[in-house]
Amino acid sequence: MKKIKNISLILLVLSASLQACNDDFVSTKPLSEVPQEIVWSDAGLSEAFVTEIYNGFGVGGFYEQEMASMTDEALFTHPNRGINTVTESRSNPADQGYIMDTYEYGRMYTRIRATNIAISNLSAPKFDKAKADKLLGEAYFLRGYYYQQLLRFYGGIPIDNKIYTLNDKDYMVPRNSYEECVNAIVKDLDSAALLLKGISSAKGRANETAVLALKSRVLLYAASDLHDEGKAKAKSTLLAGYKNPAYLMYTSGNQVERWTKAKAAAKAVLDHTEFAYKLDLTQPASPSDGTANYMAVSLGGGSKTVDFTAGKDIILGRFFIDEKDERGGWVGRDNGPNGYHNWAGNTPIQLLVDDYETSDGQKFSWSDPTMAASPYQNRDPRLKATILYDGADWKPRTADVAERDKANQIQTGQYEIMNAKGQKVIQFGLDTRKSPIEDWNGSRTGYYIRKFTDPDPTMEDQNTRQRIPWPMFRYTEAILNYVEACLELGEENEAKIWLNKIRFRAGMPAIPTAETGAALKARYRNERRIELAYEEHRFFDVRRWMIAAETIGRKANIINITGTLKAGKNVTLYQYNPDNYTYTYTVSNIDPGIENRNWDDKMYYTSLHRDEVNRNTKLIQNPGY
Repeated sequence: MKKIKNISLILLVLSASLQACNDDFVSTKPLSEVPQEIVWSDAGLSEAFVTEIYNGFGVGGFYEQEMASMTDEALFTHPNRGINTVTESRSNPADQGYIMDTYEYGRMYTRIRATNIAISNLSAPKFDKAKADKLLGEAYFLRGYYYQQLLRFYGGIPIDNKIYTLNDKDYMVPRNSYEECVNAIVKDLDSAALLLKGISSAKGRANETAVLALKSRVLLYAASDLHDEGKAKAKSTLLAGYKNPAYLMYTSGNQVERWTKAKAAAKAVLDHTEFAYKLDLTQPASPSDGTANYMAVSLGGGSKTVDFTAGKDIILGRFFIDEKDERGGWVGRDNGPNGYHNWAGNTPIQLLVDDYETSDGQKFSWSDPTMAASPYQNRDPRLKATILYDGADWKPRTADVAERDKANQIQTGQYEIMNAKGQKVIQFGLDTRKSPIEDWNGSRTGYYIRKFTDPDPTMEDQNTRQRIPWPMFRYTEAILNYVEACLELGEENEAKIWLNKIRFRAGMPAIPTAETGAALKARYRNERRIELAYEEHRFFDVRRWMIAAETIGRKANIINITGTLKAGKNVTLYQYNPDNYTYTYTVSNIDPGIENRNWDDKMYYTSLHRDEVNRNTKLIQNPGY
């Protein structure tokens, strides 16, 4: 993506060159701009304009504060950053709390305006039509994408493709209905798919399959209960009392028809089997292979130590190639263990860990003595590839810490050891908030995120930027979309076939033949939770399923671990070892003074900021604000 960052400089240089060629010493053409007529008559400059629009992707989800920490996936370690205004349902029209750059109202409309300019000029190109059509297809895709970001955050928003100028008298536009927004986005995507059909694209740029994947996501959301008037009003008195339901949901039509469209859209993606990775297994992979497969998929070909071909699961990604200034390369530092001098940012909570099934497909339960005694053993192989837990093998420690941990294992508990006098003393793990390495920067939950962190042992996360891509769209997401639509349409056998493809790759057993109905739907939803963890899906999934109160409305919980020396054992340098220690695991809620999670139905949608409503008095606020 270096090209994106150099666009402004390129345009400035080209502009200066044009001025240097002008013999008129008193020319008043601005030195920092390229005239519009030149941009849209030159293929290179037109491409530079469209390429810059991709900057609205930001760094995908790789910000220091991640969306996972607004859900029952994670807790953000450092207080007073705004995230808890969302998790505690304290947002209001004037202060919306923390909003990722990639969903922010004004930023998205800035990008939409740019796509409108591109579409207007590329529709009647002044250079090679094939080149122009490709750029036009990308512009249609990008417009659909940015509208979709707004739609799933705010509900219906103004679909306004007019190119405004300073001479316009009126800039106020009302919200379109939810249905009108979906139709407008789908129309753009259908145009993009035709223009990009059969055309190869560089990594990080839209292709035909990416267009189809976005359409699949849009139609999946549109078919969900949150956007069906009957279902939404039955499940929420707040939404039932809203006087403008068309902004948030379909007020006519048939939900079954919408699920049928969602199924067809997802299947169109699945037909592009060139993006499938190890989905042809007829039985579960071994546990070690299941972990390796999931790790490879989540690293997206960005690590030289893991199968790079797994990167093909990413249909469209945000890639990081400039190691000097790409913010998205700091995931390891932002989230890694403090015992490695990292920042412990978005740490998994126990609710997520508990939702990983046992290796034989059972639901994990603390009431089972065997499970409770060894909670990280015999679990879904994706757990090991996603979360760093106490005793998990990890990278070599940095030089100043190496002598304290010869085994290179995560230490998030407190353990008995023998001191020089032969006395038992308590030692806090190197990766705790009482660590002898850094006693302020550790996880509050007892876990760290492993997913998206390059496992290359030569990479010190605190000092080295990585190149793991952010998955904008995955082939596996489209499979899950297809499964959900099939389930809603009563096609359970077809749903199981595709769901088992994902499970087999991950080393998990097939879904029981007898499992059906509500149990099967619950299994699917959990499978989606596990497979897409930390990928910004959970925030929206629990809302569109209208199960937010009983999922992300729960208190964030943590694990406390103690290691007690067994009789006759003499350990002076701690490492995880069940032969030497009896381990006790105690689950408790996070101190409410750190974060007191709560759900309010107004949080199904984000409020329109008061500044936006003041600027555009035709905007009508969302319910509850």
